[in-house]
Amino acid sequence: MLARWSGVVALAGLLVFSFQANAGQKSASHPVIVSIDSVMAADTNEGIDARLAAMTSQLRTLPFSYSTYRLLKSEGKRASCGTMIAFALPGGRILHVAPREIDGDMIVMKLVLFQGDRPEMSTELKLPNHAFLILGGPHYAQGMLIVFIRVDAPGVSGPPQIDNPTLPVEGAPAQ
Repeated sequence: MLARWSGVVALAGLLVFSFQANAGQKSASHPVIVSIDSVMAADTNEGIDARLAAMTSQLRTLPFSYSTYRLLKSEGKRASCGTMIAFALPGGRILHVAPREIDGDMIVMKLVLFQGDRPEMSTELKLPNHAFLILGGPHYAQGMLIVFIRVDAPGVSGPPQIDNPTLPVEGAPAQ
């Protein structure tokens, strides 16, 4: 299982990125909205789910190509920095997301992916406000599960929207 998710971090990418950090202030109690979209990618020639129309360009720039993308689940939760929120993913996995602080226009976070009680992946990262992180993961049904993670910190400025840049994110397997 760990081998399957080791490729996840290699495929993870930011679809919005900027080094325009606002100087100085860090906020450890600011609210953050985390939205998770779980998508099944497969080669079943069914096209792209209409509910994913806004993500079509991102799906086409992924480093793998499938003929079908179907939205399985969409969920959003609000948390203050310093707290952890959990998302149940299709296939029985649980994703813990812990926004830690706001540093300029960057959101410092920790992600831990669990299969049952066993952690499969853990990483700490900074995402620009309004950014997407994409995890391409384990086999699911006829294809693969892709998880889009979006973070928004209301009231915090963010970088301008950039159409399709991708930046690899380094992570370490959970211990």
